[in-house]
Amino acid sequence: MSNKIILTNKIILNRLYRLILPYKYQFMVAMFAALIVAALSGAQAYMVKPLLDKIFVEKSTYFLHILPFALVAIFAVKGFFYGLNFYLLEKIGQTVIRDMRVKVFEHIHLQSLSFFHKTPTGELISRVISDINLMQVAITTVVVGLLRDFLQVIFLLIVIFYMNWKLALLSIVFIPAAAIPIVKFGRAFRRIGTKMQEETAEVSNIMHESITGAPVVKAFTMEQYESKRFSSQVRELFETIMENAKYRRIQHPLMEVIGGIGMALIIWFGGKEVIAGNSTPGTFFAFLAALVMIYEPIKAVSKINPTVQQGLAASVRVFGLLDQKPEIISKPDASVLTPFQDTIVLQELQFSYDGKNPVLKDINLTVPAGEILAIVGPSGSGKSTLASLIPRFFDIEKGSLLIDGVDIRDITIKSLRDQIAIVTQQTILFNDTIRDNISYGDQNKSEKDIRKAADAAYALNFIDALPEGFDTVIGESGIRLSGGERQRLSIARAILKNAPILVLDEATSSLDTESEREVQKALENLMKDRTTFVIAHRLSTIKNADRIIVIKDGRIVEEGSHDDLLSLEGEYETLYNMQYHD
Repeated sequence: MSNKIILTNKIILNRLYRLILPYKYQFMVAMFAALIVAALSGAQAYMVKPLLDKIFVEKSTYFLHILPFALVAIFAVKGFFYGLNFYLLEKIGQTVIRDMRVKVFEHIHLQSLSFFHKTPTGELISRVISDINLMQVAITTVVVGLLRDFLQVIFLLIVIFYMNWKLALLSIVFIPAAAIPIVKFGRAFRRIGTKMQEETAEVSNIMHESITGAPVVKAFTMEQYESKRFSSQVRELFETIMENAKYRRIQHPLMEVIGGIGMALIIWFGGKEVIAGNSTPGTFFAFLAALVMIYEPIKAVSKINPTVQQGLAASVRVFGLLDQKPEIISKPDASVLTPFQDTIVLQELQFSYDGKNPVLKDINLTVPAGEILAIVGPSGSGKSTLASLIPRFFDIEKGSLLIDGVDIRDITIKSLRDQIAIVTQQTILFNDTIRDNISYGDQNKSEKDIRKAADAAYALNFIDALPEGFDTVIGESGIRLSGGERQRLSIARAILKNAPILVLDEATSSLDTESEREVQKALENLMKDRTTFVIAHRLSTIKNADRIIVIKDGRIVEEGSHDDLLSLEGEYETLYNMQYHD
């Protein structure tokens, strides 16, 4: 059974209100200002009665001198409080959006690696940027703006009932009539809004893929293909936007017709009352002014309804992401891992990505502190998966992984990963300075420590040769550096971390011979006095390992030194011969 929460309108609005709660005092001031605006809107409408009756019908000089000043005062005070209300609501809305962006970003980084494997990058970017932008509309318009308009309608209804209850009863019949199209069209706008956000996310995803994959696109001259793929998705988004416009086109004229019919009946009935002497012209026109002012917020809701529904649809996507629990978290009573000093033990370990097809089966392995253990095997045998289980990027399905006798599921994730340094084939660097990339794990490291790590990684010479040295910004994924230089920076980062456990996942497989030689020397420095798991494709890089295990079809099939494994004439020898005796 699925544990997914169904986000109804009530739940969404409740959660939007909860986002505002930390700013309740500013919100209360904003609502007080809205109350003043609503009361003065009622006063504006009521002022029409004495203006017409006292000045234009009774021709009173006294009221001629008093009422215009009173009207200016009402407009001025209303304008001040409206401005205060607008500013505070905008500030609350923008603050909530700022906090939500940070919250979603942090939540994304709490997720396990499997989450990133399943969720396209473009979609996540769309959630943080586009969806949260639209949420602001839901917050400032639905949660806050409608409250202001509701207060205005209440005050104006008081005014019209006070002046003529018969006309008031007739007029309020049209308020539900005007609400029907808003509700009916709202469902369509919600559906279209959700579709628009999904397609916007896909546009973002295609754009991200094609830009980050630009070298491959150009190498295979697929610019035109990517352009067609992008154009096709943009066209789908365009058609959805036009569907939204079609419903807007129908809704607005319908609201105008309903309003027109209502006004016509009010004028007809009110005119009869004035002619019969049951009402004055001033009363009728004041009533009409109040009615127009009531209709304006209702008509405004119909205009913004598509945008509001889009904002609510975006809220569903954002809250849906926030409701997604990380698959791997520390237990509430998890202990802190003490500095590693004895053994890493894998007992009867089994793991699968889908819960059905095991990638690793019956893995039993004991690695003493200080040992260099090489893991080899054909592609898809489970080498990298085994390495990913050590820092608990994925959770073991069966069996256990113990560090100094403690199951890694019983210790905090931070204390576990603090003791592990990783260098992978895919070098992950950031569009920042060389200094900040090397000290990524600890920004408080001294310049001396950073230079020492760079020197140990054989990176100091090329860094000092750059015009800006350690202050050089290396571009996205270190694009301004060569493959060997990027890899040496990642090794320097691992050296600076100074963790007792090291995982090297095919750290040299993508390099040319010369770069590999430099990187290999850097790795030797990195491996000194560390317990190291080396996943290797090139067997030449692991000849000097203390022990080599061979994995095939998720099982350890051979174990020993390089010479011992060759003498077995088994799986290792087959791999060796494939590389050196083609």
